[in-house]
Amino acid sequence: MKTKTLIPLLTLGLSLTTIPVLPSQALAQQIPTLYELQGEGIKVTYSTTSFDGTPRLDYQDKQQILNFTGDQIRTVGLEIGTLVTVTTGKTIDGSFTTFSLLLPAVNLGQSNQAKIATNGITTINRFSVITKFNQGQTQIYRTTPLIGTAQAVQF
Repeated sequence: MKTKTLIPLLTLGLSLTTIPVLPSQALAQQIPTLYELQGEGIKVTYSTTSFDGTPRLDYQDKQQILNFTGDQIRTVGLEIGTLVTVTTGKTIDGSFTTFSLLLPAVNLGQSNQAKIATNGITTINRFSVITKFNQGQTQIYRTTPLIGTAQAVQF
């Protein structure tokens, strides 16, 4: 009875199986392992890995040059990208300053390098041993536009 409607469906099914499929390498994303960024007096080099397998981040601003490795670098994957954070300063009262690098998703495709634009966020985390001074906003942010490159480098 309904064999007339099944034949075109079977023909369609057979013809779909003959559509060429791209090799898996063509669909693979090439993800950066090295980021070199700068802007407004800040230079940052971040590698997701290194020769010993640990991440590295070099930070430079107008006052200091700092080098971070391994557990000193904290990363969090978010919907807006990957947030990479290091502590750039501490004070005797418990206040501290961090620098966070917001890394966008980058697919290098066939290339080994891509230009990127993002932001660095310097956070002053205020704290006082006197409890009444810990009222209100305790974090102050300064964003810095950064431009540079994301590259795939094998260590």
